[in-house]
Amino acid sequence: MTGRACENRNSSRTRRLLPVLSLCCAAIFATSPALAFEVKLTGIAQDSPLQDSLSAGSLVFQAQAENLTDGQDIVAAAQADYRRLIGILYEAGYFGPAIRIRVDGREAAEISPFANITSVRQVEVNIATGPQFLFGTAQIAPLAAETQLPESFQSGQPASVSAIEDAAKSAVDGWRAQGHAKAQIAGQSVTADHRAAELDAKVDVDPGPELSFGTLIYEGGSDVRDSRVRRIADLPTGEKFSPEEARRVASRLRRTGTFRAVDLREGETPNPDGSLDMHLTLVDDKKRRIGFGAELESRDGLSLSAFWLHRNLLGGAENLRFDASIENIGAQSGGMGFRIGTLYTRPATFDPNTELTVGFEIKQEDEPLYWLRQVGSSVSLRRVHSERFETEIGLAFAISEVDDNFGTRHFSIYGLPVRMKYDARDDIVDPTRGYFLSATAFPYLGYSDATNGLMLTGDLRGYRGVGSDNQVIFAGRLQVGSIIGPTIRETPPDLLFFSGGGGTVRGQPYQSNFVSVGGIDSGGLSFLGLSGEMRVRVSETISAVAFYDAGFVGESSNITGAGNWHAGAGLGARYNTGFGPLRVDLGLPVSGDTSGGPQLYIGIGHAF
Repeated sequence: MTGRACENRNSSRTRRLLPVLSLCCAAIFATSPALAFEVKLTGIAQDSPLQDSLSAGSLVFQAQAENLTDGQDIVAAAQADYRRLIGILYEAGYFGPAIRIRVDGREAAEISPFANITSVRQVEVNIATGPQFLFGTAQIAPLAAETQLPESFQSGQPASVSAIEDAAKSAVDGWRAQGHAKAQIAGQSVTADHRAAELDAKVDVDPGPELSFGTLIYEGGSDVRDSRVRRIADLPTGEKFSPEEARRVASRLRRTGTFRAVDLREGETPNPDGSLDMHLTLVDDKKRRIGFGAELESRDGLSLSAFWLHRNLLGGAENLRFDASIENIGAQSGGMGFRIGTLYTRPATFDPNTELTVGFEIKQEDEPLYWLRQVGSSVSLRRVHSERFETEIGLAFAISEVDDNFGTRHFSIYGLPVRMKYDARDDIVDPTRGYFLSATAFPYLGYSDATNGLMLTGDLRGYRGVGSDNQVIFAGRLQVGSIIGPTIRETPPDLLFFSGGGGTVRGQPYQSNFVSVGGIDSGGLSFLGLSGEMRVRVSETISAVAFYDAGFVGESSNITGAGNWHAGAGLGARYNTGFGPLRVDLGLPVSGDTSGGPQLYIGIGHAF
């Protein structure tokens, strides 16, 4: 066979294979994802802060990130970007920009909405910002006494729309704080001088008349009695209007826990006598609630808890709660314990900011160093002084049967617990800055085997976020405690101090640090705890944690006296559930005489 014959045969085979290859290629391209189009942002320096803000605010960049391929959608995004990008530039002080957006070489604004564009290969966004404008005249008047305008609204500062808006809001808020509830912006003049690259802004404020609180118009929505709603709210009718006081009224209602929604609104127009009525609408939360909880520690076993709650027991926003728990299930030392208790809470007792609580509890604790069964009760008044500060005073008694290294004994104590709490955290559940302080003084009279004493405790926590968007958070905690007056033998063991476990020193077994006086092991008369954490956010929902804890238990009430130290450290993770972080910590002993190997802790919420 000649070479030409072979060539003809091969050509014939190739022609027969072409339709098959075409179909295969069509199938491949039909099932392969389309490539995203390209977006270019030009005219802006790469290191300019505008680079990030413009691309973040652009619908075209968003379409690229979402892998949109429909040409009509991309063109629509490009046409909408003119307004969006101008708004971003105005906010940054650029009031003379030129924006060109080309879709495959065509200006987006000139593309007809009826054009049939099936795909887009490239979008180029070109921006000439022009000079950054500064405030020439920055004036807002009249101002109420002590009004502080933002520093950004001053002559010579970079001009921006938000600076004008913030200044206007500050001016109105200043008048409202002085009782002028209907203060408003009466007019404004904003002029751009393109030659001088200056923006002149003049804002006129109408303070309106000084007003007082009028009548609370309760529009219903709750099963709580009308008289109790008004008693809890305690609108100061006749007093000068104050936005802060209005917030306190709403806060008192929310604090009861009875209402799912509290809507307190100002009346549209003042009354002829210079008063302003307030309109209140309430929505009740579910009257009854059941909850469950669990916490696991590798050495001390599983703890289970449950509660039942009624939010409006007698029609006056009273809460009744029953709690039950079983502790140390499967613990390596000690035995199971239990707690059964009830708590009745009545808001607005004696005055709107004072809450009455009555509690009763039966508990049994089977710990490595003691066995205790106790019946106790308390009556207390909690007063909320502000959103951050509250105090509490009460009467309490406890009758206990104890079996420990000192033998079988009976204790009866009657005391006057006094507590205070100041919470300056930015977020109670997941704080990034601020601090928390609580302290308790519990003087008591002792009977049977107990002796009169004074128990003092304190808890200080601090938080500091660093980095962009608080990427890293440093948290620290200091705990102190002391019992003054009795000896260890004369003190109920559940009042004595131990160290070790999730609440004090992670990495050390629960209550593994104690004292030995006269050859008898027991809890101590003083305590000092130090804890530190570094929380690093890995994603929106996950954080990694490194921690170090140390604890001291003293033989006397003096924390500088004789006693024992131990410490633990480890790593953990937090998963943000939306209602609090799910916590998993693994700790190891660092120093001290106790050692139980790795300790695992699982629970809801941060360790502190």
